[in-house]
Amino acid sequence: MTLPPRPVASAARAAMRASIVVAALALPMSSSLPCLAQDYPTRPVKIIVPFGAGGPADVYSRVLAQHLSEALKEPFVVEDRPGAGSIIGTDAVAKSPPDGYTLLAMSNTHTTNESLIAHKPFQLMRDFVPVAGINYSDLVMVVHPSVPAKDLKEFIAYAKARPGELNYGSSGAGTPYHMAAELFKAMSGTNLVHVPHKASGEMRNSVIGGHVQMAFDAITTMAPNVKAGQVRALGTSAAKRSSVLPDVPTIAEAGVPGYESTIWLGIMAPAGTPKAIVDKLNAEINKAITRVDVKEAWDKQGAVPLVMSPAEFEKYLRADIEKWAHVVQVSGIKAD
Repeated sequence: MTLPPRPVASAARAAMRASIVVAALALPMSSSLPCLAQDYPTRPVKIIVPFGAGGPADVYSRVLAQHLSEALKEPFVVEDRPGAGSIIGTDAVAKSPPDGYTLLAMSNTHTTNESLIAHKPFQLMRDFVPVAGINYSDLVMVVHPSVPAKDLKEFIAYAKARPGELNYGSSGAGTPYHMAAELFKAMSGTNLVHVPHKASGEMRNSVIGGHVQMAFDAITTMAPNVKAGQVRALGTSAAKRSSVLPDVPTIAEAGVPGYESTIWLGIMAPAGTPKAIVDKLNAEINKAITRVDVKEAWDKQGAVPLVMSPAEFEKYLRADIEKWAHVVQVSGIKAD
């Protein structure tokens, strides 16, 4: 008599064979992840700068890209995508694959915009992962030579006598230039009109050309214009004088006690980028910004390397978001 088949046993054997096959397939995939990070990059990497050409983010991203290209043997290409106070370029990175091949060059514009601009297509700490800092530097407050004020106290008196008549330029809402000027307005009691530009280069040209009377700009990019007499520097923004413009007093010592503001830059990647790739990028960026030749060049420009681990940079970002949220709330600063 022929015995009927035993379906339960056959099913069990089939399930076991399937499990073995799945495990065998999964093993090389999981073991290949470190290799993928070790081999990274295998093709060009794009660094999106959501600001205009010629500004600090653009300039220092290109310095960084050159060193990363040499160290990692693949091109790191800088692409400027300015607009909407950094929103356009930043959103493009947020929507990119989290594979380490699209990076974001960012600044305290981004931490400020977290509280200043409520309706953005992204959230900084949700949609990005911190990679590394780049550097920080002072700002310098400059006026066009047609402004009769020769020092900060004279400018404050001049502005108070003409409320709403003087303009200041920025590269957009939430940028360090915008926030520095708004902080100055609040602390000095002046009424200045904000004129946002698409990029810092446009802002710079605007104040040099006299289309706006005043602007805050990074000392790293504006110092040559000050030395050439194209604009008049009334004060620098840090707690102590800059070695680049040592004859220019700080804003705090020149007439607005307690004033302090800086600009800093960093690199982030889309959320979900493998930790091994983030760590590799962090290590190479920190090597680049601590090179003797880089530090010496940046020192002459007034820039200081911002050396941090990804975890330290995350803590730094969260603290800066909290700081500017408080300033926005207390001062009533609005995005124009």
